[in-house]
Amino acid sequence: MNAPAPASHRNTPTRSVSLHGVDFVYRELGPEGGVPLILLNHLAAVLDNWDPRVIDGLAARRRVITFDNRGVGASGGATPDTVEAMAHDAVRFIRALGFDRVDLLGLSMGGFITQVIAAEEPDLVRRIILAGTGPAGGPGIDKVTPLTIRATLKGLVTRNDPKRFLFFTDTENGRRAADAFLERLKERTDRRDKAITLSSFRAQLKAIHRWGGQMPADLSRIRQPALVANGESDRMVPSENTLDLADRLPHAELIPLYPDAGHGGIFQYHDAFVARALEFLDA
Repeated sequence: MNAPAPASHRNTPTRSVSLHGVDFVYRELGPEGGVPLILLNHLAAVLDNWDPRVIDGLAARRRVITFDNRGVGASGGATPDTVEAMAHDAVRFIRALGFDRVDLLGLSMGGFITQVIAAEEPDLVRRIILAGTGPAGGPGIDKVTPLTIRATLKGLVTRNDPKRFLFFTDTENGRRAADAFLERLKERTDRRDKAITLSSFRAQLKAIHRWGGQMPADLSRIRQPALVANGESDRMVPSENTLDLADRLPHAELIPLYPDAGHGGIFQYHDAFVARALEFLDA
């Protein structure tokens, strides 16, 4: 019998699986058995950008798998420039690990990908969690590129991580939450992932812009139970998109929007989010 996977983001080994000659890197932690929870990440993120408190909290009770999609971090290949192609790569990765039934947690761009997978692969996906995300054609999503570029430039000038401006509110509470989150991201010191390349980042931005410019999505195709979460002041994917998802998905539950929180609301309120997510997944 295989030993249980490590239950800490800090020491979980990075593994890889090959798909038609392209290596996809991933980390797996938590107890074996049950329906695995696959995490789909946000713009420009690699394995080390998940909040350790979210990962470890979920892995205390669930088998959790984080991965770099095609061309991201240490994964091989070139990053596609459409959300749909990213979703198809994610499905291939999931099936390469031998899974035929999974839960999905998608954050921001990962939430776009999650929606496509849930709609196209109803037999594969059991439940979904959508955080800081919105439907195709949602208001403000097509503005992510200029917003991100401004925050990146501001970060360079002020020597700050752009996530401080993009993920958190500019209040005393928001700044304190940003400091704590950015410190947590440093906890893993051994065998960290590669940073995203400029070409991959550009492809992701193009995919997000296309998603935001599409006709409004038909969310009735997504029949799985869905849990929807965000901060009340999301600048990247405006919070009205979260409310729209909760309203239009046939089987959705809305976590009340986290107060004085933005795009990184599930990181700022990690304890409350993890508790609610586990309750939802165990239902």
